[in-house]
Amino acid sequence: MGIGIWALLVFIGLIVFWNLVLKRNIAEAMLAGFIATSLFGGTEFFNLIWSGLVFASTNEVLYASVAFVFMAYVIDHTAIITKLVKILNSLLGRLPGGAAYVDTIASAVMGTLAGSNSGNTATTGSITAPWMVESSFTRERTATIVAGNGGLGAALPPSASMFIMLGFAPIAAVVSEGDLYVALFISGVYQVIYRVFLIMYFVKRDNIKAISPEFIQPLKEALRTGWKSTLIFFGALIPIVITIGPLAEGFMNNPSIGEDAMDSISLITWIPILIILISMMVGWKSLPKTASGWSEFLNKAIPRFSTIGALLVFAYASSQVLTDLGLPEDLTTLMESIAISKWLMVLLISLLVALVAGPLSSTATLTAIGLVAFTAMVSAGVDPLLAVVAILVFASTEGASPPASGSIFIAASLAGANPEKTFVPLVVYFVVPILLIGCLIAMGILPVFV
Repeated sequence: MGIGIWALLVFIGLIVFWNLVLKRNIAEAMLAGFIATSLFGGTEFFNLIWSGLVFASTNEVLYASVAFVFMAYVIDHTAIITKLVKILNSLLGRLPGGAAYVDTIASAVMGTLAGSNSGNTATTGSITAPWMVESSFTRERTATIVAGNGGLGAALPPSASMFIMLGFAPIAAVVSEGDLYVALFISGVYQVIYRVFLIMYFVKRDNIKAISPEFIQPLKEALRTGWKSTLIFFGALIPIVITIGPLAEGFMNNPSIGEDAMDSISLITWIPILIILISMMVGWKSLPKTASGWSEFLNKAIPRFSTIGALLVFAYASSQVLTDLGLPEDLTTLMESIAISKWLMVLLISLLVALVAGPLSSTATLTAIGLVAFTAMVSAGVDPLLAVVAILVFASTEGASPPASGSIFIAASLAGANPEKTFVPLVVYFVVPILLIGCLIAMGILPVFV
């Protein structure tokens, strides 16, 4: 094996040891991994350190991810999600099992805005879990659904997992952020559709009735008080419509605009900026009105950047170091020597990612093995874009992967359930089907229309 592969093995092992054995946070693990991989360069150690940090600090995805973190903070502070959930409940709450449908749709909405599995579970589950119990769902079934839906935080763009994959130099060279955003969104829609049918099955099997009317705000009232919250979706819709589809082609063919100008518009940069601006306009009453108030508001946002910022900086820097050490070439040579079919390679990668995502978070999983998984699948004949989307789908099982998923214990706490009793149902109803969806995407059977 080449030096790049040995460096990668040490990188993965050190991350797992630092995070699981030493119980330290993943950002520290990334720093340790970055230094360890650079040591493989010998006398080139400092040059590799510099190359990695330059790559990370000039990476557009890093700055976009910071914007998304601040976007999630603004959305949370202005209580926009709560208003959206009330509207959804007004629409679906009168259905048998309506609270579960609301949890599914709200988790998808939250996933497109915040991208956090555990945050998704806590935010939507804190409202829907008590309703589901009141609707005669068992506590364990409630916890299973809430934890399983929490995975939509990583399944739908934008997410930290998406940023990590885009930050790997070999991936960034062949996959555009615009194509990945749209393809990942479509793959997330597949997951939402599956979950809706799963709720229908649970409702029929468990004979679930509609929730009590006292939990439902009339739709007219919900829209009257919260319709402005739906405007935040224009923050994502506007950049997508402008850069993808017929309108984008028209702009490209316009001599006064041109293809170069259109190519310079970054989805992952403009989406959080627009959503932040719209959120601030919609929720301006919740924002501070004085200089000292704004200072406190911004200071409270800082802790949100510390871990994710360090994580992404050292993850991207490490990917560049591994690239400089020849990892892509080493992996290609290794994979070419393994004569297995595309289907078998996709299946093996799905199981590998799911197994690692059990004890680790999706971000830690992809930091550790995302590049390896991508290279292996592409070497086996999988389209690069489909490979990235499939890997992200595999990693989104984190929320439902026992025994160490934070989403499971959050959901169990909200539902008053025994978390151990959700382990098998989560694997059967969420982990396995989601892995199958990822495999079908990788093989091109489920289209992502990009």
